[in-house]
Amino acid sequence: MRTGTRGAPMADRQQTDPAPQWWSRPEGTADSRRDGVPAPRPETRDGGGEHGAEGDGAAGQAAPTQEAPAHEVRYDPWGAQPLQVVDRGRDRRGFRLWQVAALAAATALLAGGIGGYVGVLAERQSSTRLELPQAAVADKGRAPDSVAGIAATALPGVVTLHVRGAKSSGTGTGFVLDPQGHILTNNHVVADAKEIAVTFSTGESVTAELVGRDSGYDLAVVKVSGVRGLRPLSLGNSENVKVGDPVVAIGAPFDLSNTVTAGIISATGRPVTAGGDKGDGSDISYVDALQTDAPINPGNSGGPLLDARAHVVGINSAIRGADKDDPDRQGGSIGLGFAIPINQGKRVAEELIATGRATHPVIGVTLDMDYTGDGARVGDKGEDGKPSVTAGGPGARAGIKPGDVITKVDGQRVRGGDELIIKIRAHRPGDPLTLTVLRDGRERTLDVVLGSANGS
Repeated sequence: MRTGTRGAPMADRQQTDPAPQWWSRPEGTADSRRDGVPAPRPETRDGGGEHGAEGDGAAGQAAPTQEAPAHEVRYDPWGAQPLQVVDRGRDRRGFRLWQVAALAAATALLAGGIGGYVGVLAERQSSTRLELPQAAVADKGRAPDSVAGIAATALPGVVTLHVRGAKSSGTGTGFVLDPQGHILTNNHVVADAKEIAVTFSTGESVTAELVGRDSGYDLAVVKVSGVRGLRPLSLGNSENVKVGDPVVAIGAPFDLSNTVTAGIISATGRPVTAGGDKGDGSDISYVDALQTDAPINPGNSGGPLLDARAHVVGINSAIRGADKDDPDRQGGSIGLGFAIPINQGKRVAEELIATGRATHPVIGVTLDMDYTGDGARVGDKGEDGKPSVTAGGPGARAGIKPGDVITKVDGQRVRGGDELIIKIRAHRPGDPLTLTVLRDGRERTLDVVLGSANGS
């Protein structure tokens, strides 16, 4: 039970205090009670008017003559309700007024929070909220012959090479050939290298050592050790490539690793020469190249050119820019890129891995590189005054003589000395060729079996 101010239960408390002073029984009147309720007494209204019998509902109530005690007795003299003792400062349930106020404030705060939250939800779900249409998340798989599918297959086997030389440094690309860690790239990427670092598509970077290189083919092989999970790329056959075939190039143009570009084969058998910075011709590369419009830029060198089955068909090696005298010359790709056919790259890589050197097919003649006519002219004299046709060599055995002009190789026209070298180096030593020769104004056909010379 709730307690009063003096500790006694309020419902069991006896009326021990003196009767309130603002009312009293008239003298000689009995203290009549009905059900424990004192009988009402006649009182004076309006300055002393007296009413007669008990129960007259017209009686007024006299004003108190002194301050009411802490416990106030309230009752209706003419009603049938019992006395109620009310503690000031409490309501009939016993709560203090400050508690009521606190409860009201808390209720208001809770209601406000709920209302605010509901308002936010309503705003978010309002029809006026801007929400643009968007496609749902779809299957991320791609067809194996799509550009994305080819890239996903090949990227783990493509690496970026960071090369530091005695005077300069550069970036190139390569790709893994076998589980032993051999990597094929361009010779001009690693030429004069003092340190070679190889970075895989996963970001893992290791040092590499040079296995062998050949400037005539612009190819080189480096090797990494202690790398697990190598993903060699599958080699295709460049003889199967046709003009218009789709291709994908992967490399690190301008040191942007894992860059994927796509295009088509624009031409095959395109004669390309590159290098020659040393001035003696020893570092000139001769390539019977695949031409592509897939964007290739500096840093793509040594990277793979892939067909629709993610097979390597070429090694990206060179680009053609605008003429040097052109004021609008571009420094990047203009859609003329050239790749070494993989058939040639495979043979050279095998030789470099096996011996550190590559062999070059030769016919055993010295060409007049200053000849401006159509075809490749055999010189009158060779180097250091030696004969221009090597005695006992492949050309001599085929019947080639000084001054002969070779116009065709296996029926394909040759327009100059560089182009003849390119056509010959597209084959292996020991391969038979048919040469069309112009001598004294007459064409004749000669059969020659290619010899071999060590490359540089």
